[in-house]
Order: sequence, then C-alpha cells, then structure tokens
Amino acid sequence: MMRALNSIQQRLSLSLIAVLILVGLVLAQMSLWLFDQGLRRYLDNHLHDEAELLVAALARGADGIELDQRHVSAAYHRPFSGHYFCIHLDDQQWRSRSSWDYSLPEPEQQGLMNELVQGPQKQQLLIVRTDYRRFGKNIAIVVAQDYTPMLDSFRRVQLIGGGIGLGALLLLVLLQRYFVARALQPLEQVREQIAQLQQGQRTQLDAQLPQELQPLVQQINHLLQHTEDNLTRSRNALGNLGHALKTPLAILFSLANRQELNSHQELRDNLRNQLTHMQERISRELGRARLAGEALPGAYFTCAVELPDLVSTLAQIHGRNLTINWSAADNLRLPWDRQDMLELLGNLLDNACKWAQQKVMLTIQQENNYFILTIDDDGPGIAPDMRTQVLNRGARIDEQIQGHGLGLGIVRDIVEHCRGELNLHESPLGGLQVVIRLPAPKS
Repeated sequence: MMRALNSIQQRLSLSLIAVLILVGLVLAQMSLWLFDQGLRRYLDNHLHDEAELLVAALARGADGIELDQRHVSAAYHRPFSGHYFCIHLDDQQWRSRSSWDYSLPEPEQQGLMNELVQGPQKQQLLIVRTDYRRFGKNIAIVVAQDYTPMLDSFRRVQLIGGGIGLGALLLLVLLQRYFVARALQPLEQVREQIAQLQQGQRTQLDAQLPQELQPLVQQINHLLQHTEDNLTRSRNALGNLGHALKTPLAILFSLANRQELNSHQELRDNLRNQLTHMQERISRELGRARLAGEALPGAYFTCAVELPDLVSTLAQIHGRNLTINWSAADNLRLPWDRQDMLELLGNLLDNACKWAQQKVMLTIQQENNYFILTIDDDGPGIAPDMRTQVLNRGARIDEQIQGHGLGLGIVRDIVEHCRGELNLHESPLGGLQVVIRLPAPKS
C-alpha cells in the first residue's frame, strides 16, 4: 500500500511540476513580452519628442539652414553614448557626434522599426524615423537609442524570477506531498483494517471514511459478508448431508448383517468394508466441520486462543481417561489461514486421540524462520519400514496399516501448500511422533 501511495504521490508531484513549469514559463514570457512592448511604446514616444527637439534646433543661418548645437542634448555629443540621430534635408545631412563613424540605417517608412538594429560596440538600437516639412523642405529625422540596458535588465529579471520560481516550485511540491499524504491517510487506515481483518481482529471494515472511499469499503464489506454466508451454508450443507446419510447407512448395515447373506460370505464382507469406509469418511468430514467452528475467512491461528477450544472439543469427542496437553510460547501465532491450521492440527490430534492409550502431547515452537509442530501419543505407533510408504503421495495409511488412520490427504495438502515438511518418528511416549516443519511466509 505504501508503494502505491508513493507512486500516487510521485505521479501527482510530477504532474504538478510539469503544469507549474509550463504555466510559469508561459506567464513569465507573456509578462516580459508585454513589458517589452510597453517599454518600446514609451521609448517610441520619447524618441518622437527627441526628433521634435531636433527639428526645433534647425534654424536659418548665413549659409542656409543650420543645426544649432546648443539646443542638442549633451548625450548626442558623447561618443557611443547610446543616443544617436541623423537629419536629412535635401542635400544636407547632420549626424550626432556620438555615432562617431557609425551610420544609422535609413528606415523606408515613418515610425518605430519592428526589429532591433546592431549598433556600435554591439549595442542593440531602437530606431524611429519621423518626417517633417519646414522651411519649405522635407526633413527626415532618424533617432536611435541603445536598448541593450533594457535587455540586460530582462535577463536579470529572468534569472531572479527563475530562482524565485524554482524556490516557489519546490515549496509547492513539498506542500503538495504533505497535503496528498494527509488526503491519502484514509487509504492507510483501510490497509490497516484489512490487515486486522486478515488476522481475525475484526469482521468488517469501518465505513466512517471520506465519501470517495465509502463505495469501495461498502463493496468489500458486502463481499466479506457474502463469503462468510457461503462458508456457513457450505458447512451446514456438509453437516446436513452427513446426518442425512447416517440413516441410509444404518439401514444398509442392517441389511448387510441379515442371514440371507450368510451364504454369500465374500459379497457380505465386501459390502461391510465399503459401508465401513463410507461411515468413517462421513464421520471424518463431520469432525472437520465441527473442529473448524465459525472460522473467520483469512484469520491467523493464535495458539493461546485456538488450542484450548480445540483440545476441549477433542476431549468431548473421544471421552474416556485421555489426557491432551499442549505447549506453545505466549502470544505465538501461526501466520497461516486459521481454517487450514485447524484442519491440520485437528486431523493429527484426532488421529492421535483415537490410538493413544492415555496421553497425547502437542508442542508448537518457533526456531529462526521455521515453525515446528510436534504431536506425540502413547499408542501402537507405526513400524519404521512402513513410515516412508505411508508418506508417499496417493497412499492412505488407514488402508496400508491396519487399525491406524491418519487422514494424511488433508494434512499433506496443507503442509505442501505451506511449503513445509512432514516426518514420522517414534515418540518418546512410545507411540507415533509426527513432526511438521513450516517455513515462515515471506512478508
């Protein structure tokens, strides 16, 4: 779940970063463009004013029309000052001293040139042409101003704005991750409740969640209830079927013992044997259902909680002077499905109780990454040369060994499902010892 949350956070963070960068770049470029256009319009008006001052500086003199340098701004006298002009009057021309040997381009039309022009010393010039008529003559005045300081200011603004934007972006991402983590906290609560559900600590998920999660939780609760109902119906159907077959079996047993079959000894023996097997199988399945009880789907097997009830049930089933002891560490829990563990231990203990004389002992312990289950009884046991044969797949010990039934089919399937090992030994109590080693599942 946490990986899922991290993935969602990463996706949201990447999406937020991409959107903010895109929006930030668009807004920054639009802002700079608008500021640049506004500044150019302002300078356009300023250069028009400069042109009018230059027109006013033209006067008639002894040699014709002259430019009165006293009325020309001092900026036009400093070399490469960034302020330049050129006046065209028929065959006369005046250039600002600041342009030195640089000749301003001659725009063909009045107004502000759209593009900046390369000037002296790599200056970027903003050029305006204005046409006038004075003294009966046409006068064209070209005025230019260095735009490089503004471009440099734009670059500084971009750098500063980029740094501020990067810091703001980082802050927004951190805030976004914090708020997303808080928003996804209900999902973590659902995960914890599902873990509690798996461990048997609750039967349903809490519906007091944000509105967006309520349909999911309600559907899960509905599925849990449906599964529990199906398990209950299946268990009840199994019990009903077993009880329904008991009466026909009793009738068949009665028929098999009738005197008419005495003359057919082989037929009578085969019939009795088959009926006996059917009765044992029905009794075993009913015992499994009774031992399992009301198992919560997915619950783990807690030894201190489950074993007392299991031992008590077996004592009631088998009765007589039989002592069933068990030993397990406090709070020891087998990390497998409760139903599987009840079937595993229920079958083995049930068999041990059947053939024990006085005592049955169950020991459960954890060693490193293994859980070891040991069942000892003081019954007749199994001969060493038969133990390997009993454990072969497909072999049934109640058929191979007269008078000793283990129900190893269910036990073997559960042990293999848990990737464990099943071994038979001679018990210190004198009977059979069943040792099961189950590796702890990987988390």
